[in-house]
Amino acid sequence: MLKKTILLEKKASLSYKNLQLVIKTEEREATIPIEDIGFIVLDHPEIYISIPAMNLLIENNSSFIICNTNHLPNGMFLNLNSHHIQQEIFKKQIDASAPLKKQLWQQTIVEKIKNQGILLEKISGSKNHFEFLASKVQSGDTTNMEGVAASQYWKSFFDLDFKRERFGDYPNNFLNYGYAILRAATARALSGSGLLNTLGIHHKSKYNAFALADDIMEPFRPIVDEKVFELMQNYDEQELNTLLKSELLQILTRTVYFKEEKSPLMVALQKTASSLQQCYSGDRKKIKYPKLWS
Repeated sequence: MLKKTILLEKKASLSYKNLQLVIKTEEREATIPIEDIGFIVLDHPEIYISIPAMNLLIENNSSFIICNTNHLPNGMFLNLNSHHIQQEIFKKQIDASAPLKKQLWQQTIVEKIKNQGILLEKISGSKNHFEFLASKVQSGDTTNMEGVAASQYWKSFFDLDFKRERFGDYPNNFLNYGYAILRAATARALSGSGLLNTLGIHHKSKYNAFALADDIMEPFRPIVDEKVFELMQNYDEQELNTLLKSELLQILTRTVYFKEEKSPLMVALQKTASSLQQCYSGDRKKIKYPKLWS
């Protein structure tokens, strides 16, 4: 079942009754079955949520995302006990060999570069050599083909003087919001598969609690890039507002494609996370990444 995504930008209180999330604002009161909720984005300094409601959301593997004073996602709550053999999965993840992690990272970067090339071709209408760059990715991406591709990608992507920066000028703010939502969705899927988000296959900063999510989301980033490009063509605003945030949240329901089926992104991430867990257990050799376009 496709879960709902809720964006709250007004003063509100959240509680629960009869397994329903009760949302009270100054204008009205609404109820939503908690089992139907995938994500809640809380973007107001006076949103109050009860501990019982938080616990019930977490038990149903719902994630809630807290925004900072700049209205950008700043933190999230995840279920830490979402799999029946979680300790066993943790052990296999921790014990994963360096060669395995290097192979998994190679697969991930190959998919990312291919997706960047496809999107760039869709936008520009011109052929590029990203497929060739992807073919040159080595185990562990020791020659940093990811960086080579990224440099060429961003130089060609926007029809403006653009530098991709975490805290840079427009449209970096759009990209950052979209990536934060994608990161939260990826972390939720990994947690649901019993994996430890802190332990990445490539990202290793001691300050990063979501290193594995940062790894696995890489091939999906062009979904955000495509959406931001679309918003820039359709809207003149350079600051995020409710409409643009709602548009960016729609990436979670965007259709992606596996060989045997198509799937909304938030469901596809669960399939990808499950395949990674199987790679750690020795039941698979490749992560199951979908095609982003048919």
